[in-house]
Amino acid sequence: MQIRALMYFDELVRTNSMRQAAENLNVAPTAISRQIENLEYHFGAPLVERSARGVKLTAAGELLAARAGRTLRELDHVGQLIDDLKGLQRGYVSIHATGATVANLLAPALAQFSLKYPKLRFEVTITSARQAIEAVIGAEADIAVTLFAPPMSGTKVRLRSEIAYDLIVAPGHIAATKSEVHLKDIADYALALPDQSFGFRQAFDARLEKERLQVEPVFVTSSLEMLKELVLSGAAVTLLPALTVRREIEAGQLCAVPLGAKSAIRTHVDLCVAPDRQLSFAAAKLLDFIERFMRERAQGLPGTKD
Repeated sequence: MQIRALMYFDELVRTNSMRQAAENLNVAPTAISRQIENLEYHFGAPLVERSARGVKLTAAGELLAARAGRTLRELDHVGQLIDDLKGLQRGYVSIHATGATVANLLAPALAQFSLKYPKLRFEVTITSARQAIEAVIGAEADIAVTLFAPPMSGTKVRLRSEIAYDLIVAPGHIAATKSEVHLKDIADYALALPDQSFGFRQAFDARLEKERLQVEPVFVTSSLEMLKELVLSGAAVTLLPALTVRREIEAGQLCAVPLGAKSAIRTHVDLCVAPDRQLSFAAAKLLDFIERFMRERAQGLPGTKD
């Protein structure tokens, strides 16, 4: 069985069209068909059913499709490791991250790292914490940087920084001058919160229930950008780690008011890799760099610790 046959099959699965797969690979449709037939001969079972509406995978095809993509990605990874052995000054790193980690953590870290290693190339995908971790498990990403990550097995947490949440308000808000606030005080403010899919929201609701408090948010959203914009406009206050709005705080556009000790809520930023996968030179170097960067940032943020 040839690697090319797997590549053609993987593209066919992705496009669900012989013609489109052929165009994407710059080959004739008959070449796709021939490679699929080679695979069917190798496995001794039909993999696809052809019709006017496209192709449909058989049970055997579904089984191969679930593994072909990961196999090809692992082969690409081996190619990178071989390049490392040759001492080539090149490399590629795939990072999946949550949007909350980008502006004040991942983007500046990558900017500094790229200046140091200008021949390396990076692909950054912004997604949910769960999807970022699944990408590492599925060999689609070398590194995941997540905030609000749910408990999941299959990854190695290289660094976990615990982060405290603050009340984020506009400078003119009545709470901006306070040294700290408590959960019972927040009930008096127009509150914007992330939805129930966020680990913080689950922790927040559990704390309210424990303290027998009722807080009804005015705004609920899955967008951290919307939370920030609502606070910037003065329409609401929110609860976020200061890390996620550090730029706006330094510019005087927002204020972070600590929660009192009894009201404190913490989650964590995780730097994750696959436990059984050797990183390429480029990915290993970047991992070390991001870890140092996170530790330095953590030391500069109140309420944050490793």
